Amino acid sequence: MFGRRSPKEEATALPGRAEPMLVEAEHTVLGTSMVGPFPGAMEQFIVGMGCFWGVERLFWEADGVHTTAAGYSGGTTPNPNYEEVSSGQTGHVEAVLVVFDPSKVAFEELLVMFWESHDPTTPHRGAFGSQYRSALYTTTSEQHSAAVASRNQYQARLSDRGYQRITTEIADAGEFYYAEDYHQQYMHKNPRVLCATGFCQVSYS
Repeated sequence: MFGRRSPKEEATALPGRAEPMLVEAEHTVLGTSMVGPFPGAMEQFIVGMGCFWGVERLFWEADGVHTTAAGYSGGTTPNPNYEEVSSGQTGHVEAVLVVFDPSKVAFEELLVMFWESHDPTTPHRGAFGSQYRSALYTTTSEQHSAAVASRNQYQARLSDRGYQRITTEIADAGEFYYAEDYHQQYMHKNPRVLCATGFCQVSYS
């Protein structure tokens, strides 16, 4: 398991449930399956960058991405719901599963999107809670090495400019729990919501 939860955090985590969240199998925008198994050539990883609505859109719009899904990862509680994750008692982040075709887009290109589309130096996104922390969960040793190397490169650039240290949690991917169906491709279903990454709001204009 990733996330390095302490024994105390695991002991006080919400119990969750055995049943997974039911979601529509097909991605509303891409028309691909959100649920594995995925085609054999595909690779996948999981990111936490704040509110998962805008993060999912960021990646589904990227060339070479096969599918995306909003969910929860990095914590202890099995099959949590949104309210439980928002309570901070699950250890999970609001996460996005990214499945991509490495023959069409390099993992390193997707890492650039990750680092440059959110602030990785602010632990817990300020006062908004650990579910919004910066996280990058990899599924191969090659991905992990590339993630650490890219973090070090960005850290050097940030340090040269006087910025704080990167707090991003980089670890091997564990379980990804799908979020409720209404969260999936939320930015496509709700165009009035303004959200890149981080936090979102409704536009009434």
